[in-house]
Amino acid sequence: MFFLSNLVLALAKLLQLVLEVYFWIIIARAILSWVSPDPFNPVVRFLYRVTEPVLRPIRYRLPTVATGLDLSPVVVLLVIKLVEWSVVDSLRDFGLSLR
Repeated sequence: MFFLSNLVLALAKLLQLVLEVYFWIIIARAILSWVSPDPFNPVVRFLYRVTEPVLRPIRYRLPTVATGLDLSPVVVLLVIKLVEWSVVDSLRDFGLSLR
């Protein structure tokens, strides 16, 4: 059971790392939307390619605010944190209970 416990704990850490990296990618994309970036820059293209499949469906379902403010990054950030607090913490607790 010790091996299974370590495996579940490692999975929880990996999931937390992936969610944290994606959290910061979404923040970088939101900050980038405030300026007029070069669309041919490889970093800009990477950020748009990684975030657009997640942001587009949420942007489609959200009503646009009168100011034209895009709230889809805020929704995605909240969902990421909720998943991190619920799923990652549950995996960590489960892994610790196996010891």
